[in-house]
Amino acid sequence: MMGAGPEDEEARDDEKPQHLVRITKDFYMGQYPVTQGQWQALMGNNPSHFKGSPDLPVENVSWYDAKNFADKLSAKEKVKEKVKYRLPTEAEWEYAARAGTTDKYYWGNWMDGDYCWYDENSGNKTHPVGQKKPNEWGLYDMLGNVYEWCRDQCGKDYYGKSPAADPTGPSFGDFRALRGGSWCDESNLVRVSNRYGRAPAYRYRSYGFRLVRAAL
Repeated sequence: MMGAGPEDEEARDDEKPQHLVRITKDFYMGQYPVTQGQWQALMGNNPSHFKGSPDLPVENVSWYDAKNFADKLSAKEKVKEKVKYRLPTEAEWEYAARAGTTDKYYWGNWMDGDYCWYDENSGNKTHPVGQKKPNEWGLYDMLGNVYEWCRDQCGKDYYGKSPAADPTGPSFGDFRALRGGSWCDESNLVRVSNRYGRAPAYRYRSYGFRLVRAAL
């Protein structure tokens, strides 16, 4: 089930209606957000606002920057034909973040700082990936630390007309989706179903990403 449940009083309209989604194609999800060390090794620079450890998540990157990284990584590793690294769809991201759970957070319906960095425990900065508890599928920092760009256009009314299988977002729009909340967000913005749209060229010190490896 994708989207906010009826019991989630903090959910906005663009997180509804909750709807059944089938993901029919295999994909591998990165265990962590892409780090500054990974970015620098491939791209030769570091755009991040917060620096100090190669294990900090890369941030201050646009959707275009993230896509360019994924394309370069695919070319460098020479992944087999019809398979590549890319940003996850919103459906893939939420499926991986929930890891079989149905609550507001992947650990329950209450905020627990043992699982994520958010405004009350982050000290107003990012932190090296993997320091908090993972979800049930062993994925770290799916909530908090940095927002994660997704592949989709972010349509406010898309959930009401989303296809049941492998949704990829609206066919056009001005914004790309960001998911997961960040170090500077209150707990209500770090919920699994929370969605946020930004222009794909926009960069900010709380915007990062993680990759999937999947069929085209």
